[in-house]
Amino acid sequence: MAVLELNKDNFDDTIQNNDIVILDFWAPWCGPCKSFAPTYEAMSEKIEGVTFAKINTEDEQELAGKFQIRSIPTLMIFRDQIAIFSQPGAMAEADLETVLNKAKELDMAEVHKEIEEQKAKG
Repeated sequence: MAVLELNKDNFDDTIQNNDIVILDFWAPWCGPCKSFAPTYEAMSEKIEGVTFAKINTEDEQELAGKFQIRSIPTLMIFRDQIAIFSQPGAMAEADLETVLNKAKELDMAEVHKEIEEQKAKG
């Protein structure tokens, strides 16, 4: 599957209409981002059931600010519209695959329950 380019206009739609979305926050001037791009592209072809997307932090400063992106690349995973993972730095292919498999295995009923409990506590 091709990697989607997200912006403020298509971000919400993408998160709402896909079960698992992994985001790569990057910038054109970032050396580590450029080095990581081929790995990210390769994984988008290899991993089923995950939507891969990129957000250019130079063009989408509002989105980068919303998620408090302080260093790039930063990877973030959403599942069922909930951010379940965020980590700065590029990842090796095997590590990325491990994280995505864990995201797929996560018990989302338990996650929703924990969120509701946190809300109830205030």
